[in-house]
Amino acid sequence: MTDAAKPEVLVTNFNPRYTGVSSTTRNVLRQTLADGVKAQLVGVPLPDCPAPVTRAEAIRLSRTPPPGRPFTIWHVRRDPEMQVALFARDILRLPIRIVFTSAAKHRHSFWPRWLISRMDAVIATSDEAAALVPHVRVTAPHGVDCTLWHPAEDRAAAWRATGYPGDYGIGVMGRIRPEKGSDIFVETMIRVLPDLPGATALLIGRVKGKDQGFVDQLKARIAEAGLSDRILFTGEVPTPEMPGLIRALSLLMAVPRYEPFGVTPSEGMASGVPIVVSDTGHFAAFAGDGEAGRLVPTGDVEATVAAVKAVLAEGAPRAQAARARAVEHFNLTGEAAAIEGVYEELWAKG
Repeated sequence: MTDAAKPEVLVTNFNPRYTGVSSTTRNVLRQTLADGVKAQLVGVPLPDCPAPVTRAEAIRLSRTPPPGRPFTIWHVRRDPEMQVALFARDILRLPIRIVFTSAAKHRHSFWPRWLISRMDAVIATSDEAAALVPHVRVTAPHGVDCTLWHPAEDRAAAWRATGYPGDYGIGVMGRIRPEKGSDIFVETMIRVLPDLPGATALLIGRVKGKDQGFVDQLKARIAEAGLSDRILFTGEVPTPEMPGLIRALSLLMAVPRYEPFGVTPSEGMASGVPIVVSDTGHFAAFAGDGEAGRLVPTGDVEATVAAVKAVLAEGAPRAQAARARAVEHFNLTGEAAAIEGVYEELWAKG
């Protein structure tokens, strides 16, 4: 690699599974590259991103600063990534600075707290997260790529193209497990679908082995209600296919019992899909004062049932408002600009 091509920022992704953190890492990396930042992925590949380098190669690239910069920045998001970056900075004494993104809304245990205390800068995704960690330079909520996630030209045709039955779809994204409120979604659908004869409900996400018993219970409950042909488990959908499936929905739900941040509602909104969300994560901000859909008390099935019926009854105007709110308030370009500002501030201080 020539000096001119040497990365200014090394973005780490050490988790082999594609998680919510992986998704937000991918989004920001793609946008910062588009903005002209010389960034390089380290570790595990991410969809639609340049091929990563190994940890050893990242350390080699950090031995001397990139042209015109006093040091290389490592942008990390997980404990193992902080550990490797600290090894490079404090043990190998390489010219680097470390930026950490924090989304957690709970007090970290001792080891993560110590790691975070050693960061050069912290980016928080919410005011609640910022209150729990030191060295916060900016609060930058996760954004959504409003070019990748966009409304369907013809939602009815988009739904037919999915191959799922019915006239329209209601969906929830994420791993199928109690923490994600999969049972709340199922119970809500059992109550509303008899009044919505054209609707099909989709649980979009993977099932880990430890959650199979929970899923079996959900399927038994669905069968008992006589809705096995209308409440469907899609399994894990390949990342490139997800935007097309989401824009085909008429309603996206996210009703977890706990969520540090959660990006799926904003992806739905950008796709012109209104939302019904529980009062956790960043969901209250996404919903706004009802512009994008409805916020319901966490775990309240009755309130969720009422919200689903109300949002579906509002139709196209609510879908258009959801898209407009995503573009105005949660566009990825805003998050990337805030992050790039932290990079520039660190470089300016040398």
